[in-house]
Amino acid sequence: MTQRLLLATRSGHKLGELRALLDLGPDVELLSPDDAGVRGDPVEDSETFEGNALIKARYFAERAELPVIADDSGLEVDALRGGPGVRTRRYAGEDASDSDNNAKLLRALTGLPPPGRTARYRCVLVYLERPESEPLITSGTFEGRIALAPRGHGGFGYDPIFEPATEPPGGRTVGELSAEEKNSVSHRAIAARAMGELLRGRS
Repeated sequence: MTQRLLLATRSGHKLGELRALLDLGPDVELLSPDDAGVRGDPVEDSETFEGNALIKARYFAERAELPVIADDSGLEVDALRGGPGVRTRRYAGEDASDSDNNAKLLRALTGLPPPGRTARYRCVLVYLERPESEPLITSGTFEGRIALAPRGHGGFGYDPIFEPATEPPGGRTVGELSAEEKNSVSHRAIAARAMGELLRGRS
């Protein structure tokens, strides 16, 4: 019997990555909020990724009456004391584009050499069987640095200005990696693999 599971995000990019990364077997159908007929979105007002992922998971679990996996993720730049953090998507304003956010971040780091541009992507995934259930929580980080200028057109968000720590300064950004390369090392990949192991262990 096929089990239906809701991915609690309206981001097409995140939906695509989670569908590629969550190895839950052929008997699990991964749905978007639109697939499940759920309208609206919660107010994400926590100061932590875990808190916002829990808010999303409970909101969608209550409305869809399905098990839910929620994602909250973002970029932490050491020179900005962990910013933009939970405001990653809205760094340059509520309706800012990826290009707007990237440009603001590059301006904020003007003059800093590569050793001072260390950063990481962080992802937290929360699984809820029901709204009142005890959550399962996994997380992943992807270490790197902010490039001096955008390069590459792959990925989304800050990918064109994020150099993995495995690359030398001036090396490839995540925007220059293939989807397969990114999905083998990213913060979301690490969190999704851990979540898959937890859920398969429950079945």
